[in-house]
Amino acid sequence: MSEIKRLLKLRRKIKRKKPIFIRRECHRRKRLKEVWRRPKGLHSKVRKKKSYVSKMPSPSYSSPKEVKFLHPSGLEEIYVANVKDLEKVKDKERQGIRIAAVGKKKKVEIVKEAMARGIKILNLKKPEEFLKKFEAKKNEAGSAKEANK
Repeated sequence: MSEIKRLLKLRRKIKRKKPIFIRRECHRRKRLKEVWRRPKGLHSKVRKKKSYVSKMPSPSYSSPKEVKFLHPSGLEEIYVANVKDLEKVKDKERQGIRIAAVGKKKKVEIVKEAMARGIKILNLKKPEEFLKKFEAKKNEAGSAKEANK
């Protein structure tokens, strides 16, 4: 595990130094977005890697192979959209879940089940607080309905 932590630290260091690659001359035309597109022109100075033109992406900026696509915590992310998807998690120590953009009702079900199984939720900081807030709002709504009757 210490090897993975070292590599994650190295990845952060590499990404800090990485320049932002933008499409050539996107500042001149409105229709061009600032996302990188590889230059394919015959006389393109960026494609030819002339030193005085904007930088081109290169393999030297990529992450180490062992930690590529890992969450910053070092866990492998598994995308979960419903409770049934929790079965994809095989190793709780090396894998965590990322909850999809679902409604609150389904999200609460997923969080409860994940906590019961002891699975780490990567895109929710405090799952206990989340559940408490949901229960409090549910009780509030129930008492408001009774008061209206």
